[in-house]
This record gives sequence, C-alpha cells and structure tokens, in this order.
Amino acid sequence: MGHNHNHHHDHHSDGHKNIRLAFFLNLLFTVLEIVGGLLTNSMAILSDALHDLGDSLSLGIAWYFQRYSEKKPDRKFTYGYARFSLLGALINSVVLVVGSVLIFVHAIPRLFQPEAVNPKGMLIFAILGIVINGIAVLRLKKSTSLNEKVVFWHLMEDVLGWVVIFLASIVMLFVEIPVLDPILSILITVYVLYHVVVNLKEILTVFLQGVPGKLSIHEIEDSIVRNTRVISVHHTHIWSLEGEKIMLSTHVVMADGTDRDTLILMKKEIRDLLQTMGIEHVTIEVDFETEPCDHDHCH
Repeated sequence: MGHNHNHHHDHHSDGHKNIRLAFFLNLLFTVLEIVGGLLTNSMAILSDALHDLGDSLSLGIAWYFQRYSEKKPDRKFTYGYARFSLLGALINSVVLVVGSVLIFVHAIPRLFQPEAVNPKGMLIFAILGIVINGIAVLRLKKSTSLNEKVVFWHLMEDVLGWVVIFLASIVMLFVEIPVLDPILSILITVYVLYHVVVNLKEILTVFLQGVPGKLSIHEIEDSIVRNTRVISVHHTHIWSLEGEKIMLSTHVVMADGTDRDTLILMKKEIRDLLQTMGIEHVTIEVDFETEPCDHDHCH
C-alpha cells in the first residue's frame, strides 16, 4: 500500500510543477507580445496578448489551487483539499469561455472590414509562440487531473493559434489577404470551445457528485452479490473527489448469525473486487437479514 501512496504524491507534485512552468512561460510571453503587437501594429497579436494575459491569470489560479489541493486532510476538510484543484479547473473553464466570446466579438467585424497587418512581424512572433507554448504543452501532455487537462487545452489553444498565425503570415508575405486573420481565429476558437465544454461537463459532474465515468451502480451491486457471500446490496453511493479518487459507500445484507471471520473476509472480498474497478475508498455497512431496517436505508 505504501508504494501506491508515494506514486500518487509524486504525480501531484509534478502536476503543480508543470502548471507553474506553464504560468511563468505564459507571463513572460504576454509581456513580449504586448511589445511585439505595438511594434508591428498588429491587432491580431495585441488581441492575442490580451488573451494570454487572461491565460496567465487563470494559470496562476490553477497553480495555486493545484498546490492547495495537495494539503492533507484536517478537521475542517476531512477528505483533504483535493477538490480545490477542481475549483481551479472550473474558474479556468469560465475564463476560457469568456475569452472565446471576446475573440468572436473582435474577429467577426474584421471579416467585413479586414485590416492591414505586418506579416514579417507576425511570422517572428508566431515562431516564438510555437516554441514557448510548445514546451509547456509537452510538459502537460500526460496529465490526469481535470485542472491540468484544462490548462493543457489553454496552452494547446495558444500553440494552434500561433501555428495558424505562422501559416497566415507566410501566405500574407506573398499575397495580401488580410481577411485570413479573422477567419482563422474564429475556427480555432470554435475548436477550443468544444473541448472546454466537454471538460466543463466532466467538472460539473464531479462537483455535483454524479457517478464517475463508466461506472454503473447497478452493475457494481450485481457484481458484489455474484462474487461474494452477501445476500443483497443496497443504498450504494459512488462519487469522486476531484475526478481521480473514487469513493463508494454501501450497505450489504448478511445471513443472521454470520461469524466475525466471515464478515472480515467478506469486507476484504468486496474491497478487492472494487479495487479492480478503480474504487479505492470503500465504506461498508453490514445489515443482518432479519434486522429491522429504518426506512431511509432500505430499498
């Protein structure tokens, strides 16, 4: 068991280191962009700088909450602080949605009144942008927490944005099609919004204590009855703390007069069975067959 715990701890500290790196890279780049946007007189780069400033803020929030979420359980938060990383993910998702709306608001009028841009300046910044954001994306690629996933999409959006600016600036060096700029920014924004909405759905399911992912209470109860010596199972609850740790509490009915050793074995069987489904925190209440059952806890 000890080994398993350490593995989780390493993963989480990596989580906040990755987000910290992303935060500092982003902040540095935002400053560069504002300067670059003013120098090249490029509205595209300036609006991206605004977007990156929003990114930096939300990355800072994500980093703070990821660190905070690693605090051990105490008397106030008996499950620990894992949900704070989820709060980071929620705030970030909202920032991304608002940012996307702002991009639409700026890009759509430009479809009808394209503005001249400086393609050479755009090209230089695009290369910088791809490299700097690319480093951060690679660091977060294998992340599992919802908080890191949201940050990953944040940075992925930036990389895609710069790839597009890179291609558009090359085209515009040879042909003058300023309308390319707004068209591409709208396409990227739609793509990113789609992923944000998918993540947001997952975040809200966890917040509202929905049954995680592919688990089914009915199947779990059936499986316990089939594979262990319990007569029936009821009042099962499954929820997740932050999208990774899964909790389960349930009532099992045993035959009257079942001895202590059988009960201990039964609990171990259930825990082992649930562990194979990825459920690590299990609370089992034992009821006996003819025990009077208070209404709340019965079927």
